Amino acid sequence: MPRVAVVGAKGFLGSALVHALSSSSEHVLIAVTRENYAEKQKEEFDVLINCAMPSARFWAKQNPEKDFVETVEKTAKLLYGWQFKKFVQVSTVSARCQLDTVYGRHKAAAEKLCDFDGHLIVRFGSLYSKEMKKGVLIDLMQNKMVFVDGESRYCFAHVDFAAKWIADNLHRSGIIEVGGRNAVALKEVATHVKSTSVFEGMLDHQEVQNPESDFPEASDVLTFLDHYKK
Repeated sequence: MPRVAVVGAKGFLGSALVHALSSSSEHVLIAVTRENYAEKQKEEFDVLINCAMPSARFWAKQNPEKDFVETVEKTAKLLYGWQFKKFVQVSTVSARCQLDTVYGRHKAAAEKLCDFDGHLIVRFGSLYSKEMKKGVLIDLMQNKMVFVDGESRYCFAHVDFAAKWIADNLHRSGIIEVGGRNAVALKEVATHVKSTSVFEGMLDHQEVQNPESDFPEASDVLTFLDHYKK
């Protein structure tokens, strides 16, 4: 059976992906963490999935050199230092729509390294789950300032959907954007959760291009938030 390694197996998406892959009998799953990274680097894999890049936009802005190391250099070390047949890079739509930011530029640069030889690059929109600890949804529920225009549209999707999508599509290649269809404006989310957050910033649309028919509706996040608050 194909040996599939998930780097960043304890992270937000990584842990969900480990769960999705472990429920299938079609793969031999290898979870790669900081603790066993050096050991697993010596092995060979059919598929190597990079789920280990940082996801903090504000941190990237404040620490551009560190974000470059964590995003671009670590991707390069996996590509050139590990043995595999196929590479899967977990990225973000920010690599296309936020090229005016440190975070977006670094994600795009990491993608450029992987975009060859039939590898797969998956750009996700904003992901959510009951385990989320940061992001615009948390800011809205905690009535914190949100540093984008409230009309900004996000293609929210549950992290379990994202993980299952990867597990089911390891055979695909190229750059594919995955997320909720019919993106939701942040002001609509704020109204739904009765948030008093103030919006201050530019429009920041994070919508997936060419959404597929089986993608969930971005508005599903509103139902999720109703239960999350309880």
